[in-house]
Parts: sequence; C-alpha cells; structure tokens
Amino acid sequence: MNFLCSRARVMIAALLLVTSTASAQQTKLPVISLNIGLYVIKAEVATSKAEQEQGMMQRKSMGQNEGMLFDLGRPALLQCMWMKDTLLPLSVAFIDEAGKVINIEEMQAQTEDQHCSDRKSHVRYALEMNAGWFKKMHIKPGALIEGLPNLR
Repeated sequence: MNFLCSRARVMIAALLLVTSTASAQQTKLPVISLNIGLYVIKAEVATSKAEQEQGMMQRKSMGQNEGMLFDLGRPALLQCMWMKDTLLPLSVAFIDEAGKVINIEEMQAQTEDQHCSDRKSHVRYALEMNAGWFKKMHIKPGALIEGLPNLR
C-alpha cells in the first residue's frame, strides 16, 4: 500500500507542476496602446528577462492588431531576437528611444536564426507583430510609434 501511496503522490505532484507551468505560459502581460500613423496596436509589454525569454513561445494565435513590445533596457547598437519554440511566424520592428522604427525583420516560426537591429542607430525596443503586418500596413523604417513606455 505504501508503494501505491508514494506513486500517487508523485503523480499528483507531476500533474500540479505541469498545470502550474501551463498556466504560467498562458498568463497575459500588461497591455498598452501604441499608435503608428492611423493604426492602434494593443501590445503586451515584456519587461523582465523571464518575460522576454518567454516572449511569444507556445502561442498559437495573435489578433490582427495585437503584438508584444520588448523593453530591451538601455539603448544599444545591436539587439537581436530569435524564434525558438515560437509557433507563429512574426515580424519584428526595432525601435529607438524616441519611437522611430530603425529596421523591420521577418522571422520564421521555430527557428534559431538571429534577427538583429541595424547597427546605424541605438535600439531600445522591439515590437513583434504577426508576419507581414508592417508591410501590409505600409509601415517602414523611419515611422514613429507613439505611446512607448519609459519603463526603466
């Protein structure tokens, strides 16, 4: 009987761990509104290292004008993103501290390729949207994004 009780405890503990991990991955981040020209984006904001590492991993869908904003901390000449365990193809805009789009990169799902900012300007933020969103909305480098938080 002890063996069964121990085994049942282990199974319950494993189930609780899986459940808590799954719910942690489903947790939504704070959402802000960003404006790019005529478009309003509802962007989840990832500020901590853990939130940024999780990013859009394991998500199966994202609304048309929804995205994720990464506050990358102090502006730097080189900021990079990758798509490991990310199920959705995404576009990323690298943005300077003043809100100007520096460059836009297209990223394929579930790849480990590095997608980096253009080294011409310091970058503070990265905004991930559904693949092709910036092109479809005619958003190009030089566009201004309003509503960026000064989080750090």
